[in-house]
Amino acid sequence: MSLTDYRRKRNFARTREPAAESAVPAGSRSIFVVQLHHASRRHFDFRLQVGNALKSWAVPKGPSYDPAVKRLAVEVEDHPVAYADFEGDIEEGYGKGHVDTFDRGVWSTTGDVEAQLRKGHLRFELFGERLKGGWHLVRSGKQERQPAWFLIKEKDAYAGDVEADDLLDAKMASSTRKASKKKVSVKAARKQAPKTRAAPRAPLMKKAAALEGARKARPSAAFFKPELATLHDAPPQGDEWLHEVKWDGYRILTTVVGGEVTLYSRNGLQWNERLPDIVAAVQALGLDSARLDGELIALVDSRSDFNALQKTLSGEAQAPLAYMLFDLPYFEGLDLSKTALVERKEILGKLLAHPPKHLSFSTHTVGNGDEVFAMAMEQKLEGIISKRVDGGYRSGRGNDWLKVKRLEADEFAVVGYTPPKGSRTGFGSLLLARPDGKKGWIYVGRVGTGFSDAQLKQLTKTLAKKGVSKPTVTIDAIDPLLRGALWVPPTAVAEVYYRGIGNKNLLRQPSLKGLRMDKSTKDLKNTDRAAPKKPAATRSAKATKTAPAKATRTGKEASPRRKTADIPITHPDRVAFPDDGITKQDVVDYYRAVMDWFLPGVIGRPTSVIRCPSGTAKACFFQKHMMAGLHHVGMAKLKEESGGSGEYLYPEDADSVIELVQFNALEFHPWGSTVKDPDRATRIVFDLDPGDGVEWKRVVAGARTIRKLLQQAGLESFVRTTGGKGLHVVVPLNPGCTWDVVKSFAHGFADVMAQMHPLEFIAVASKRSRKGLIYLDYLRNGRGATAVASYSLRARPGAPVAVPLRWEELGKLRSGHDFDIHTTPARLSRLKGDPWAGIDKLRQNLDDVHGKLGS
Repeated sequence: MSLTDYRRKRNFARTREPAAESAVPAGSRSIFVVQLHHASRRHFDFRLQVGNALKSWAVPKGPSYDPAVKRLAVEVEDHPVAYADFEGDIEEGYGKGHVDTFDRGVWSTTGDVEAQLRKGHLRFELFGERLKGGWHLVRSGKQERQPAWFLIKEKDAYAGDVEADDLLDAKMASSTRKASKKKVSVKAARKQAPKTRAAPRAPLMKKAAALEGARKARPSAAFFKPELATLHDAPPQGDEWLHEVKWDGYRILTTVVGGEVTLYSRNGLQWNERLPDIVAAVQALGLDSARLDGELIALVDSRSDFNALQKTLSGEAQAPLAYMLFDLPYFEGLDLSKTALVERKEILGKLLAHPPKHLSFSTHTVGNGDEVFAMAMEQKLEGIISKRVDGGYRSGRGNDWLKVKRLEADEFAVVGYTPPKGSRTGFGSLLLARPDGKKGWIYVGRVGTGFSDAQLKQLTKTLAKKGVSKPTVTIDAIDPLLRGALWVPPTAVAEVYYRGIGNKNLLRQPSLKGLRMDKSTKDLKNTDRAAPKKPAATRSAKATKTAPAKATRTGKEASPRRKTADIPITHPDRVAFPDDGITKQDVVDYYRAVMDWFLPGVIGRPTSVIRCPSGTAKACFFQKHMMAGLHHVGMAKLKEESGGSGEYLYPEDADSVIELVQFNALEFHPWGSTVKDPDRATRIVFDLDPGDGVEWKRVVAGARTIRKLLQQAGLESFVRTTGGKGLHVVVPLNPGCTWDVVKSFAHGFADVMAQMHPLEFIAVASKRSRKGLIYLDYLRNGRGATAVASYSLRARPGAPVAVPLRWEELGKLRSGHDFDIHTTPARLSRLKGDPWAGIDKLRQNLDDVHGKLGS
């Protein structure tokens, strides 16, 4: 039936009912409305919006929640969408009587509505205050003047023995002739929750409370800014990353406080009214407080369809919506934003083990990024999102979340339009621009394909009579078709597919994917399009430049270089030293502050780092080989004792150091040789490690004794604190000696010291024998052995630092950890000169002294 029948049966001069030509509300989902109509025969009018009309059925006894009950529904003429707002009296004529609104909401269905109606079986879901869940309209086999259907409740979580009359409020009940069989309050009906198997909260709360980084915090219903992904051209490698499907939809952020659910779009707009289906589904989880992050998608043939999502949200379609949840930054009184992502997802996965309809857990795979991406390509998905396994949740864009797309697509501002041609009305094509820091907005081309009829009408109405002939953006390209164009300020955002960038930086073969109503042009200025083509996080060790080119630099020959690269620091507020509240950003700031002093001791040297991904309270580990994701760190292929070779990392410059700190490095331990000549030592390190019962003044005296004996052998030495209990005495060698010579000398020197001062020193590594003595560790003097670098932090309580000293300063110290992350930069700011000045210029070797002190 059409609205012609509606118009023919009414005299609009005598009825207050809306005219058939009433405008359809723009930008709203398809609605349903049920009206209680006290006409000559009391009945319920059941109406579903399809396009610009309400398909309508008269249901004498009203809907029943009992799936065993078939309620007669007589098909009547279509009504205009504006009829959903009608209440009150129809004074005379057709339908005379009183109309009350019984229920109203949105609805969805899988498949084409018209095709289902023609077939005689429409399956759909209702999301109202009183009517919820799945329903069926099934046409009767009898041939009637007015087609008869049956309205039947689906056997789902909402099914029960409730009837429409049980849900009447006082106003409706006062005018009805039928008494309610039972009393079900309207408030209870509105909060009616499905009978779902919600996951038990107590075990999950206990598990969440035990997570590293979890902390108690008061819940808040306020909008929280989402973490955003950066566009990359290939999946990152390694088990440090997990990979998820890139859902093609709208980002939705959810808060739950006291059981009350609030949905937000990514730009902070409340979406509860637009998504009652998702609100009800989240309520069914039975949470008291939470923050959920996920993507709203439309399902068509069990696949995500962005076009269907936009049509559904604008009322052009009725596709079922689903909320794909992938993060849980807050759960039942606990802030989880500083816990590892994989642990947050474990809690979320268990919470959604038996999810309510319209909620799903976005599963993931750890590692195997290339295989996951290949599978996404095979299934023609939008792409994948790769996330750091140990990452926290941090608002804004960073390198912890990366997105890899199947098709080239980007978002641009609509800045104008060209006149229509041929049968086209409204406009011919949209003019697009991208943001530019210097020029404001730069023209990138036109898009004239991919528009639906509704989008054409919407844009025509938006752009009509608003254009000017003078461009509002910078145009670097010549386009003859722009002569008649009209330009507008950047307002709307369009997402466009394209086949690369052509001459003059214009888009090739652009086609509209959709208008992004959830984004503004301000969002484009925080875009991901500026991501490097070959980002650090997507490079494997094999792709890193190797030894020959980079191994020509040594600490002596190369001055510290400062690149212009801005190393992004992810999770700067992650606590690195939990006992002291020192964060990752504090560590970064420290190394930047001491960089000019720190670099000479590590630059060009194979360096082992101690990484503490979860802070010093958790497991830390040495890393000496190159790893995937390092972009600014040097790599040298060096021989190993096993006979093979290994890819060793080494700092090249300040960026190398900061990138390693970004990878949670706290300590730096360089070799005594360089990558240029790894078989020739340029440093000897004697480590004074006091045993139990040794006072600090004895350690100081021991270091002075070592210095004297070295001077007798013709060798100058330097001293530094270790950041621990002892001291290092360092002997520079120039031009250097082979490791066999150095190792033999160091061993012999330690033995001589132990023989000359048996009550002070011991050269045996056994801890049982060290009590009351200073162990003189000579084992740091072999190929591949390391010692902590000057100005390196130590992964110990208080964040102590290994600090070079003048020999004259030793008597002023109280311990080997007198300096820390706070006091060291202050010390350096006061110094008038380097305590180790001249260490690289001092020419001395072991050739003449080895025989004097050899054991």
